[in-house]
Amino acid sequence: MNADAAVPPDERADRVRLLIVDDHPVVRDGLRGMFTGDPGFEVVGEAGDGSEALALAAALTPDVVLMDLRMPGMDGVTAIRRLARSGSTARVLVLTTYDTDADVLPAIEAGATGYLLKDAPRDDLVRAVRAAARGESVLSPSVAGRLMGRLRAPTEEPLSQRELEVLTLVARGSSNRETAARLFISEATVKTHVSRM
Repeated sequence: MNADAAVPPDERADRVRLLIVDDHPVVRDGLRGMFTGDPGFEVVGEAGDGSEALALAAALTPDVVLMDLRMPGMDGVTAIRRLARSGSTARVLVLTTYDTDADVLPAIEAGATGYLLKDAPRDDLVRAVRAAARGESVLSPSVAGRLMGRLRAPTEEPLSQRELEVLTLVARGSSNRETAARLFISEATVKTHVSRM
């Protein structure tokens, strides 16, 4: 019997459609098992690198892409950036073991909706995927602390009001395109502000 047959059609429509992207098969297996066992989710596909993730996202139109960052071939940040450029409506929730500035900031700048570490408790991960599907930004405590520290750190030159607006939107998970639209500026201007900051 098909697992979907046991779930009423109206409940199937409310499920979060999830694409899992990680280069480790055992991690994908564990995540698939966790989310498949929850009637609020449907794992629509799995990918082992960014290129495969882009192809599957285009074909399967997931609500959320659970994305690792460091993978052979196309890395997660490049895949996030290309997903955003492609016009995909999927929200990207980074799930990785790395929380350095060199990992966090590029992922968020590329358009990730959220950023969690792989040591997150199961319930936190489930809540985060649901929140990402609703368009809410989700950050692990260490990542949120890192971003707050960057905001509070003294700089040689204070940020302009516009730079603060850009930084706030990016920290909340807006892509460069979304930030540009909200502030009525070009995407190139957003990128300039981000690189200056």
